[in-house]
Amino acid sequence: MGFRDRIRGLLGTGGDPVLHVADPRFDQWEVVREFGELETARAFAQQLREAGFEAVLTSDWELDEFGRGDIHLQVSPDDWSDAEAFLSNYD
Repeated sequence: MGFRDRIRGLLGTGGDPVLHVADPRFDQWEVVREFGELETARAFAQQLREAGFEAVLTSDWELDEFGRGDIHLQVSPDDWSDAEAFLSNYD
């Protein structure tokens, strides 16, 4: 997988980032789950979004070439409790 393919994999439709790396806009958001690889994290984030939550995936560092690293699924502080309850059905 080349560099351009990896970049395309981190972009959603319309160029929206799927993963926000070292983005201070989400420093105050609450972590509801942590993941080690991007595809699983994306699936859980999609479940939250489809349920009406504003959810983002963040990481302090770039992922490795296989999409692995420390990935945080985050929601706004006001939504943490409801998002946690929603995701508990998937655990």
